[in-house]
Amino acid sequence: MAQARRELADGDLAQASEQGRSAAAQTLKARAQQRGWERSRLRPHLVAASQLRSETGDGDIRRLFHSASALHENFYENVLPPDEIAENLDDVQALLSEMGPLVDAT
Repeated sequence: MAQARRELADGDLAQASEQGRSAAAQTLKARAQQRGWERSRLRPHLVAASQLRSETGDGDIRRLFHSASALHENFYENVLPPDEIAENLDDVQALLSEMGPLVDAT
């Protein structure tokens, strides 16, 4: 996330977006691996987000991950303004904060 914030500050909006999305995806994939969930070869982070939402009943997980997905799309399209990227990065940070205890739990 620190790299995403640096990229945003430097004006590289596409890289800021991808760094933020990557942080969310890697955290979700780690959670899936830790839990021994079957990982699909295609988009395991989406599967993990869905399973975590079901497991915890926390709808914010899905909503926050959608912000990460928007960042991923922006990496390719590069159309979001800096303030929206910053808001999406805030959502990703909130997701990581929620996921931290989950990833460490056994």
